[in-house]
Amino acid sequence: MKRMLSVILLGMILGVMGFAQSDLQPAVIVRLTKSEPITVKQYRTEVERMEKQAGRPLDAAERRQVLDVMINERLAIQAAERDKITVSDNEITQQIQQLRASMVQQVGRQPTDAEFATAVRNETGLDVPAFREQLRRQLITQKYLLSKKQNLFNAITPPTETEIMNTYTLAKTNFIRPETVRFSMIQVPFGADSAAKTKAKDLADRLIREIGSNPAKFDEAVIRGQTPNSGYQAGDGGYLPRNLDAQQVVGPDFINTAFSLKQGEVSKLIEGPRGYQIIKVTETYEQKSLELDDVFQLGTRITVRNYIGNALLQERQQAVLERATQELVTELRTGNPFQIFENNLKW
Repeated sequence: MKRMLSVILLGMILGVMGFAQSDLQPAVIVRLTKSEPITVKQYRTEVERMEKQAGRPLDAAERRQVLDVMINERLAIQAAERDKITVSDNEITQQIQQLRASMVQQVGRQPTDAEFATAVRNETGLDVPAFREQLRRQLITQKYLLSKKQNLFNAITPPTETEIMNTYTLAKTNFIRPETVRFSMIQVPFGADSAAKTKAKDLADRLIREIGSNPAKFDEAVIRGQTPNSGYQAGDGGYLPRNLDAQQVVGPDFINTAFSLKQGEVSKLIEGPRGYQIIKVTETYEQKSLELDDVFQLGTRITVRNYIGNALLQERQQAVLERATQELVTELRTGNPFQIFENNLKW
């Protein structure tokens, strides 16, 4: 019996060791300036991350594309190290801060570290330290690309007035601003359970009784809602267009209520998807066919002319970026500075 157990345990140990050795085997050896492996584990982890983002398994061609991207990145980073191109921690932190600032616009406040980590994990499948490392590698690759292909990027010219006008003429029917309101909002979040929702309803009822239809009382409640431990959130709700996309986000009751109000009027209590809401309309805009010098995005100074010009310029920049990237990849791969181990790519 003891001999049988020993045989079984030995088989299990050898099986685990075999799996570990398989994970550590190279999928590729990159050797532009030094010998650097991409292990089977690293390759499989990246494929699984891409599959999770796609919500489906990758086929053989897509898996090979993932491997090609990993090879290209290693080649670029080795070349950047050779040419002494680096990225500082401060540059990475600045990129992180820009991402956090974009979250502020979405949630209406500075996200906590936990909220930011969750957003990063949901978007990329990475924890924050791994995401910082990914950013570092991306920034180094971008710097190297710009240093080697600066002449292509310098040759990009902005669109002419004639090109902007021709684009506007062709797409004029798309430049229609729907009926839109800007609003200020008080929201009492539901909470995590039925007891919390009942408590939220009590607070929302108290607020609506206090405010009534009085805009000044509403503004006072908004100011209180911006202090700690108020129990509710309050502030500018931004611009709300009257269309199906907006209705899918805020719900039909919210849309119908918002567009039934005149500027300065306070709403009834609304039950939204995440909390109880009271709104006051602060600006109203009728539906309008936009001309070139009309503001394209409310709340900004971006005109239709600016929007079209920026879009045309971005198209040119993207085309040059793709050309520069392909040229650089071709140059880095010249002479086959890597070896792929085909037998190790299957699992």
